[in-house]
Order: sequence, then structure tokens, then C-alpha cells
Amino acid sequence: MCTDDSRHAPGRRTLLVTGAATALTLGTMSFASAAEGSQSTQTLTGTLPPGAPDFVYLPVEVPPGTREIRVAYTYTKATVPAGTQNNALDIGLFDERGTELGGEGFRGWSGGARTEFFVRADDATPGYVPGPVRAGTWHIALGPYTVAPDGLPYSVTVTLTHGEQGRTPRPAYPPERARGRGRAWYRGDCHLHSWHSDGRRTPAEIGALARAAGLDFINTSDHNTHTAHAHWADVAGDDLLVMLGEEITTRNGHVVALGTDPGTFVDWRYRARDNRFGHYADRIRRAGGLVVPAHPHATCIGCGWKFGLAEADVLEVWNGPYTPDDEVSLADWDNTLVSYARSGRRTGRTWLPAMGSSDAHRDPDRVGGPQTVVLADDLTRTAIQEGLRAGRSYVAESKDVTVSLTATDPKGKSAGLGARLPASPSTPVTITLTATGVPGCTLHLVTDQGTLCTSPPVPASSEGSATWRTTPSYAAYVRAEIRHPATVPGLPGPLAAFTNPVFLGP
Repeated sequence: MCTDDSRHAPGRRTLLVTGAATALTLGTMSFASAAEGSQSTQTLTGTLPPGAPDFVYLPVEVPPGTREIRVAYTYTKATVPAGTQNNALDIGLFDERGTELGGEGFRGWSGGARTEFFVRADDATPGYVPGPVRAGTWHIALGPYTVAPDGLPYSVTVTLTHGEQGRTPRPAYPPERARGRGRAWYRGDCHLHSWHSDGRRTPAEIGALARAAGLDFINTSDHNTHTAHAHWADVAGDDLLVMLGEEITTRNGHVVALGTDPGTFVDWRYRARDNRFGHYADRIRRAGGLVVPAHPHATCIGCGWKFGLAEADVLEVWNGPYTPDDEVSLADWDNTLVSYARSGRRTGRTWLPAMGSSDAHRDPDRVGGPQTVVLADDLTRTAIQEGLRAGRSYVAESKDVTVSLTATDPKGKSAGLGARLPASPSTPVTITLTATGVPGCTLHLVTDQGTLCTSPPVPASSEGSATWRTTPSYAAYVRAEIRHPATVPGLPGPLAAFTNPVFLGP
């Protein structure tokens, strides 16, 4: 047994400053070589103080001839006053290649979802990377997410099994295309969690739910790990495209890497003040993915988006069941459209499309609720990404909802979602909106001036429609919202669907 109290025994720790962030390094846990088949165990206990660094590293000296490293940990929840954050401690692992940003030594992360894990050459706990257990200094990474006023007592137990290593399996990844319908509307859910992070569903279970939800594609997005990538090949099929990604969960917001190359890992250990996000956004794009800030106005600790939108390719505006933070995200996104409509084209800026995802973790979270419906040239990774990036999409609460929005000039030229209808400022333009599967809902046309057209409630037995005439000088863009009846007097009802805009004007 060894102890390391980070408040009362400062001589047992070292404070390292590594450029972007401050990290606390605890005293080293050393192991000696031992007989084949035997095990060696050590335990470290201590208390992390309020204001502890984001990451605390426990060095572990792993000797030659180690077959498996197994880690278990506990920490104490405190008695805290109402409104005070209690203790929460995440955990992960880096191998002998080190803990430098970029993740060369990354071997897994489970956050707070597991109390123990193992790594060996032939297998590993979901969320961790199987591979050789090489001799050298490994590091257990502790992430004190929140610390109570009296500190965070913890205990970490490391068990090494000595012996010959197994063979590391060769990963198999899902294909980048499925059997599509040519240029068509495809339904997808791009923010999902499996048991490789804090989800409770296996990839196979998620695949079955995706098919039942009428989805054509999904994107994997486990928190701060890419280990699920090698476990989706059997889930994909002619009827379901599985794209690979990650939810990079920083302390200043979460971002979905959408459709990256197989095996791509993106580091998450930085804050907005560290000026690192641009580098890792480039990492996502170099790996063929899209940068999608997730639930930007969510109220959970660390969820609010603080990095700005300059690096974003698409913005997740609707996340899971529609709640007030989604309403704020929708309004905030609309402000970006207004800014673009007023000056974006003159300054060469581009506009930011929106999307929606379920962020489903476990029952009763609904896969495909909501879902993004994309007009793509085919059911391939590249085509879906192109449709999302261009804004040729709308978000619907389920497979039962369909939406169409077009703008047409007097000569019959038309434009749809994400496109522009070139016209002089005074040209009459007809906006046509139709929606099915939305009984009782009202249809709204929203412009840079606000909501300018609202339909009566849609009858239960028919589709809803709205027609509105305007000019580019009056409306620089038009987008649609389909809303359920209000549940709180004076506030808008929850969304059943919304669209990206159609732009009007030269």
C-alpha cells in the first residue's frame, strides 16, 4: 500500500506545466518482474483539493514480461450544501509513449462510466485499445471533473499479470458506402454513444434501433475514444451506412468529429484559453471528418460551447428531446444566418448549416430522435458529408416527418434547402412549404426579420402546407419551423422539424 495525499504531503507530488495546461503528477508506482502467471498489486490513496488541475497523472513503472495491466478505482462522494457540485472523477490510460497532447500514448478513456478496466495485447475493456503491454512508464490519467469543498478522496489499485502476451487482433472497419438510391433524401443520426464510452448499448443494439428508426446512416461518437471503430463492421450493411467519429469532450464544450478515417483519435485535454482547438479541428478535417460543435447551450458542467464557431463545419442545434437549451441554440444559430445575410457575402464568409442528433446513450433514449435528413448524391460517407456541409438538409423528430421548402421566381427557376435563388431585390419570389406526419402542428416561415408567416394547425388527416410571397429585399433567407402546440403559454411549442435556409437575392 502506498499513499499520496495531494493536500497534506506536497513532497510526494510534482506540479508540471506543459505548455497549454497544468497537470499534477503523483508519486511513481513501481513494479518488479515476477514469475509467469503471477500477479502484482499496488494501491495508491490520496485526496485532490478544490482547484485541482484538469488532469492528474499517476506514473506506473511496468516491467518486462507483463501480460496485462488492470486498474480499479474508487472515490468518495461528499456531503455538500444544495447547489454545490459534488465529487466526480474520470479515468483513462496512457502507455510508455507518454501523455503529450496529440495522444500518441493514448490507450483508452472511460470517463466516469467504469470503476475498472484492463488492457492486454489480445483484448481490452470497451473504450480501451488492445495492444502490447510494453515495459516502461505508463500513466493512469485521472480527471477531477468536479471537486467538493472538502476535497476528493480517491483510491487507485493497479494489478499487473506477468506472462507471455497474446496476439493483437487486426481491426475490421465498416465500408464507406451502402446501397443507396442515387440522389435522394437520406436519414441519419450522427451523435450516438455505445458501451465504448458512457453508453449502455452495444453496436449491434444501436444498429437494430437505427434500422427501426428508419435511418440510412449513423455516425459513431463515443466520448474521447475511438475504440468502437473496429466493432461496427458487422453492424453496417447495404441498408445502413456506419460512419466513424468521436465526441471530443473538453471542459469548455463538446464537438462531434463526424465521419473521420477509421482509427482516428482526437485529443480532448485543453480548454478555450489554451488556444489549441484550431489545431484539433484541423486534425478532424485532415482525417476526412466534419467539425460539429454539439449541444452548444447545454447546461451540464463543461458542456457549454466556448470555442467560437470559426472552425465549425456544421452546428448541432437540436440534441435529443427538444428542451429550452435547444430553443436557445436555434435562436443563436439564426443570429449567424442574419449576420451572414447582412455582410457575409461581401466579406467572403460562409454560412453555418445546422443539424440535429439524438445523443442517445441508453434506454429510454431514442435513436433517431431527432434525425437529420440530407439530400445527397448517394449513400456514401463523402456524399453525406457534402450534403451536410452544403446545408441540403432538415431535422425531423422521427421517420414519420417529411418537409419540403422551395423558393421560385416568376420564370419558374427554383432553389431548395442550402441553395440560393438569384434574383434582383424587387423580384417577386414564392415560398412553398409542405410537411407530412405533423398533425396538430403549425408551419412557420422564418426570415432575417423573424417569423413572417404562420399556418393554421395541420389537420390530422392531411399534410400541412404554407405559401408566402416575398422579395429578396424583404427576406434575405427563408427557413421553416414546424412546431407542436405550445406547452407553456406565451412560449413557442416544441419543434417537430426545422430546415436549413433558402437564400434569396444576387
